[in-house]
Amino acid sequence: MQTHAKQPADATGSAHEQVYRALRARIMHGDIDPGQALTLRGIGKEFGVSMTPAREAVRRLAAEGALTLSSSGRVTAPDLAADRIEELAAVRALLEPELAARALPRAHIALIDRLRSINARVSEFVAKQDAVGYLRTNLEFHRTLYLRAQAPAMLAMAETVWLQLGPTMRSLYEGRNRTDLQKHHRMILAALAAGDEPALRLAVRTDVTQGLKMLVA
Repeated sequence: MQTHAKQPADATGSAHEQVYRALRARIMHGDIDPGQALTLRGIGKEFGVSMTPAREAVRRLAAEGALTLSSSGRVTAPDLAADRIEELAAVRALLEPELAARALPRAHIALIDRLRSINARVSEFVAKQDAVGYLRTNLEFHRTLYLRAQAPAMLAMAETVWLQLGPTMRSLYEGRNRTDLQKHHRMILAALAAGDEPALRLAVRTDVTQGLKMLVA
């Protein structure tokens, strides 16, 4: 886990909210290894907060399935088995095509251009073999599209799945030969440009399932 400067609480939010958001982003982007142990004391020291906000942040993340908190207080990032990965991929395949379809009526040329720009950065991180950068920009691609759906409850559910997958996805990505990871993104972009909802649903479903299948194969 990368070392970060202490981040004292400010007027914009509570200490535990700041710790929660920082840890949540790190987990979602695979910046914490699967099975990696954390301590409340270490989290508190890193962010310059007491044990109480560190504990509250960890409890929230444990409730989302992003961390495992044992009765003894041991905190770890989950290491997902193949069947759990496939289950989460199935959830993505249900949620994300619907989000994309709801976004389609608002997918103007500016959005498509923005998605193309993000996808170009995805390619750069793939070329650099930067797994954390790849996961971060890949999720940015999807989130940027899904925000146009104006379906916050559905997007929150999708983000919870991304959160649970983050560390394991990074580990799997680093252990496999990478092929053309932007192929399905280009299919999504083409369907958006054509205003083709069936093609868009298929492209999104294929993107979120085939990529994971490739990693666990």
